[in-house]
Amino acid sequence: MIFSGKQLDGIWHTSIIVHKDEFFYGSGGISSCAPGGTLLGPPDTVVDLGNTEVTEEIFLEYLSSLGESAFRGESYNLFEHNCNTFSNEVAQFLTGKKIPSYITDLPSEVLSTPFGQALRPLLDSIQIQPPGGNTFSRHNGQS
Repeated sequence: MIFSGKQLDGIWHTSIIVHKDEFFYGSGGISSCAPGGTLLGPPDTVVDLGNTEVTEEIFLEYLSSLGESAFRGESYNLFEHNCNTFSNEVAQFLTGKKIPSYITDLPSEVLSTPFGQALRPLLDSIQIQPPGGNTFSRHNGQS
């Protein structure tokens, strides 16, 4: 982003791979797919946050709760409540570790620039939902 006055290495979409599926959040709510199964394709970078002792059943109950509360589709906001917010919260639940700060700090870095402030009204209207996933529903397992 050359106009911002800051060098940005990327605008990050994150997800969590756990129990053989990839889970992510967008304007459609929490979704899942096979790892690398969205139209975004395989990830550019993978950060190994370790293993979890959380069983699949407990994890799916946790996701269901998130999907009915903090991570409903209408709660999505590109800068303040996005896929990175979701990945960070889920990573802490599963492993006690956060995702890298260079990812979670990016929105505030962009908004701290005059260019980011000028674009904020437009950017706030953007809804992102990577195609290729299935909306997560606890009632059907993964639908």
